[in-house]
Amino acid sequence: MKFTKLTTVLVLGALFLTGCRKSATTGASNKIRVGYIGLTCEAPIFCAVENGFFKEEGLDVEMVKCEWANYKDVLALGGFDITHHLVMYFLKPIEQGLDVRFTAGIHKGCLRVQSSTKGNIHSVQDLRGKRIGVPGMGTPPFIFANRVLGASGIDASKDVSWRVFPAGELGLALDKGEVDAVADSEPIGSLLLADGKVRNVADQAQDMPYKNEYCCAVIVNGKYLAAHPKESAAGTRALLKGAKWVEANPAAAARLSVEKKYLASSPELNTVAISHLRYVPSVSGADQAVQSAAEEMKIAGMLSPTTNVADLAKRAFVHLDGVSDEWLESLKVEKVAGGQVPPDQDIRLYAELILADTEDSCCKKRPVLAAEK
Repeated sequence: MKFTKLTTVLVLGALFLTGCRKSATTGASNKIRVGYIGLTCEAPIFCAVENGFFKEEGLDVEMVKCEWANYKDVLALGGFDITHHLVMYFLKPIEQGLDVRFTAGIHKGCLRVQSSTKGNIHSVQDLRGKRIGVPGMGTPPFIFANRVLGASGIDASKDVSWRVFPAGELGLALDKGEVDAVADSEPIGSLLLADGKVRNVADQAQDMPYKNEYCCAVIVNGKYLAAHPKESAAGTRALLKGAKWVEANPAAAARLSVEKKYLASSPELNTVAISHLRYVPSVSGADQAVQSAAEEMKIAGMLSPTTNVADLAKRAFVHLDGVSDEWLESLKVEKVAGGQVPPDQDIRLYAELILADTEDSCCKKRPVLAAEK
């Protein structure tokens, strides 16, 4: 019986690790494996590798390409050591025992809850009893809307009705009266505002306590962190420098990501997508984001009612030596010629390009696997 259980664990571990390429290698202590999926918003990873930021930190970097399906599990099982990803995507697994830690914030969120300008919804309280359109259950817009509702005393499982539509059809659903409000991410929110179809009910980029909240953060395998704290700090610094470089050079970062074949897109599409995310890395900002996201996810019923939020946040985030806001403030990155985006870029062109894209973004709905249905 013991042998059978051990065999099962080993087989499951092997299956998880096969979800990534070039996984589970060992070597010198300066070796670090960086996981990625191939998303537009992973530009800091690609730029940190290609610009030599890991090398500057004394690290020998190896890229590990993964799939959405088992991304969290592969990180926890040691298939790779470090990456950056959605805070809200990892909090529930961490609550359930996933051995990973956040170390710093990469970029701020881009989520909104919006209502039709033709309706009478002006506040979150007005959403009670209404129909809300989302790009998918469990997506970041859905989680954000749940948090907003829960913070206002509205039970998201009973007091509203959820309707799922493709992201590009949320505005049409409003026009046809199929929903009263929508929860969306960029570029949908900006496009609907530009067309005068909606008003903001909750805006992650403008409203407190979400205004300064980080969507994506650096996250490290717990066992790797315990065994290699200096390398974990160095890897975090490399990614944060990558984020600063992307903020200063969004067009150059977009071209690099495509030309180096980290993702299948066009430089033009990737440029407009990256340029509307704020890559302003922060350590304290990510620490606060973990706390605030956990608090509201619990209120919304997305975490266990018995979870101690302070304990969860303390377990989920770690401060590393040499990784601080002071260090970030002193960090300078170059602005490369042709690396910026024209200030008059048309939001409608931006939206049209994004909606025509078939590639993943961290804020888009991920594919639902047969095993999850």
